[in-house]
Amino acid sequence: MEETVKIKNHHPHKAEIKAATRKTAKPLLYIGIISIIMLFAGLTSAYVVRADNGNWLVFNLPDIAIISTGIIITSSLTMLMAQIAIKKGNLKLTSIGLFLTLLLGIAFFYTQVEGWKQLTQQGIYFVGKYANASGSFLYFIAMIHLFHMVGGLIALVVSLTKSLLKKYSPSDYLGIELTAIYWHFLDLLWVYLFLFLYFYR
Repeated sequence: MEETVKIKNHHPHKAEIKAATRKTAKPLLYIGIISIIMLFAGLTSAYVVRADNGNWLVFNLPDIAIISTGIIITSSLTMLMAQIAIKKGNLKLTSIGLFLTLLLGIAFFYTQVEGWKQLTQQGIYFVGKYANASGSFLYFIAMIHLFHMVGGLIALVVSLTKSLLKKYSPSDYLGIELTAIYWHFLDLLWVYLFLFLYFYR
């Protein structure tokens, strides 16, 4: 009986598990962000090297790319609204902020796909007989960014669901905090990519 009690006492409490999660979650997220930065640094470096080798088609980005950029910047503002709201204990405004961010994220996704359609109408293809390295690079970079955006959208759905279920409080909102860090990073990454692709031809 005494042995059983001892074993039970060695089990970590929920508070200890939460503390351990809080301690490791952010560092792990930052490691993931650093790896993504290295990936895109490599891609944009390869873009520059290939552009300097000749046979490089110069074309304008579709107009909808500017709309995409405006949408994603706005989504960071709505995400910030959710962060401020949860710190004040306003779960309703938190949920509204997360919901708007999710909608804007989906809108960004849609405008990106529409942008690809506009590119094909200009004769800019990802692969195939008429493809050029400049177009292929643009498609690939945008697709890799969207792939990471999917993770952000999933995180938003999870955070929104938990917010609606009142699982967050001013003293416990790690999920929203992690989602916000990742989302703001994706927004900044896109702004960098847009400026890079817009000005470097």
